[in-house]
Amino acid sequence: MEDKQRNLQYNRYVNSKIPKTHPWPTLFYSFIVGGLICVLGQGINDIIMVLFPYMSQASAWAITLIVLIFLASFLTGLGIYDQIGKFAGGGSIVPITGFSNSIASPSIEFKSEGIIYGICVKMFTIAGPVIVFGTVSSVLVGFIYWIIGMF
Repeated sequence: MEDKQRNLQYNRYVNSKIPKTHPWPTLFYSFIVGGLICVLGQGINDIIMVLFPYMSQASAWAITLIVLIFLASFLTGLGIYDQIGKFAGGGSIVPITGFSNSIASPSIEFKSEGIIYGICVKMFTIAGPVIVFGTVSSVLVGFIYWIIGMF
């Protein structure tokens, strides 16, 4: 009985410290910022296609992704992307820029530990499981597709 009372008090304490969110404004900001990031990507792609008309659409999209990843990493280094994330919530983490931020943030945070043990090791603390899961699942899907194709 005493443990249950202590747990209830702890839960009340935790709930009093959790920051309160406002779901509708956050949802709106998330939608707007995520959409703006996508519009930025489309704009970059359109500019690339105008400047280099001989380039294939696939190559233009690859360059667009590289530019978006660079911009997100650069803004993360300046501390601006974190402010965008606080404002936009999920809208800033869904596009590829959020993935770039998840790789750049830990490496910046642990740079004081050195290049190898800080930047290189900590770079994949958040994104590493995503990369591993994506790679393993794509191999499994490819293997299943190959087996199905044999029949």
